[in-house]
Amino acid sequence: MANLQEIVYKVSIRSIHGERDRTIANLQTDSRQAGPGTLFIAMKGTHTDGHSYIPDVIAAGATAIVCEDLPDPLPADVTFIRVEDASAAAGIIAHNFYGQPSEHLKLVGVTGTNGKTTIATLLYKLYSALSYKCGLLSTVENRIGDRIVPATHTTPDALHLNALLRDMLDAGCTHAFMETSSHAIHQHRIAGLKYTGGLFSNITHDHLDYHKTFEEYIRVKKSFFDGLPSDAFAISNADDKRGTVMLQNTNAKKHFYSLKTLAEFKGRILENNLTGLVMTVNDTEVHFRLIGEFNAYNLLAVYGAAICLGEDKNEILRCLSTISGAEGRFDYSMSPKEKIIGIVDYAHTPDALINVLATIQKLRKGHEKIITVVGAGGDRDKTKRPLMGAAACEYSDKVIFTSDNPRSEDPDQIIRDIEAGLNTAAKRKYISITDRKEAIRTALNLAGPEDILLIAGKGHEKYQEIKGVKYPFDDKQLLTELFELLDK
Repeated sequence: MANLQEIVYKVSIRSIHGERDRTIANLQTDSRQAGPGTLFIAMKGTHTDGHSYIPDVIAAGATAIVCEDLPDPLPADVTFIRVEDASAAAGIIAHNFYGQPSEHLKLVGVTGTNGKTTIATLLYKLYSALSYKCGLLSTVENRIGDRIVPATHTTPDALHLNALLRDMLDAGCTHAFMETSSHAIHQHRIAGLKYTGGLFSNITHDHLDYHKTFEEYIRVKKSFFDGLPSDAFAISNADDKRGTVMLQNTNAKKHFYSLKTLAEFKGRILENNLTGLVMTVNDTEVHFRLIGEFNAYNLLAVYGAAICLGEDKNEILRCLSTISGAEGRFDYSMSPKEKIIGIVDYAHTPDALINVLATIQKLRKGHEKIITVVGAGGDRDKTKRPLMGAAACEYSDKVIFTSDNPRSEDPDQIIRDIEAGLNTAAKRKYISITDRKEAIRTALNLAGPEDILLIAGKGHEKYQEIKGVKYPFDDKQLLTELFELLDK
């Protein structure tokens, strides 16, 4: 329960019509969930406009309505609050309704194209190992202490996000680590939140189906850092060519991490193999369980954040050295007899695929074949598809193009889009098998002893989405079952 006047504090209001001193029992953006005591926020979405459901929520007994356009006539027994932007208002209202939870937590946001999940998960695992109770908001899962809350989006909508942060606070959490996607930034899902710090991993080709241009994608990511307060910290990857630009206009305290240039948090890789990374972090040599250069960057980002949060450097490194990464991120296993290495990875952008394959290239001793199974998601950025195909063929000995999550698209057409990026040499390396299970089975049949099989694109996902239906599908589980059959 909250007072209407209190929960619209800091909202950009154009006008208020009706009684202001009202008690609000719950917030809703879904008209089907509205009832007595509801504040309904009418948001203009891509597919539906919440304004068209205002009569329904009034009939259901809603107490107040936040909207951009007023209905005519105005019902006398409902309070209407007209705002500039209902999406931005939703974040601020939710933050106020749930008692401004981010102001009582140390909230750290992680943004960038690749690495968000791993960085946020490593921070959560690190702080748990340091004996803090903390929360995690990620693509794979949300966590409140040890309790798992299933994740449906990289960043939840503003109402669910603030409710989760409130639950974290009530459960005794002191820190929360959160993936902050470009969609969430652009759609104002994080409006009203108070961040203690922000991290930038990198920015590469992705989400152009939504943002339209790479410049707009960069601008949206940068706006997250532009909005950080002066008492926050901002940490960026100095080796990314947009790493400095990201922090150009931030009021937060600036810090950088790097493997290749001078930086406050400096790393150098000494060894990189299937047992993990040996690297120096500033002046300290550490063995980590994670593999690959991309994880060296992730570890430096986490180290930097923990230093900025006031932890002891030796304790940070001691705990990080024992921690594994996120599910579906360079998640590898080996068949007992044939010693075939299987790697499941979420890589679904050209750059992420290149990073994973480049890491595999460095890990092999010389004679092993690299066999890659990869596709591309439907109803998403189509321009990256030919780049994915070209990257897979350039860094692999054999490639099988297959279905990822085709969603509403024809999976065969998606594969044709991938094939369009291949040169003559690449065309000799690949075959196409639309059925993903059959593609993975075929890849394993093509593999010899000690060969390396990469299954890319879906990572932690436990489903395959086809024509609006999510069917059970788990790359890691399937690989495990096939390994067992192979070794019988």
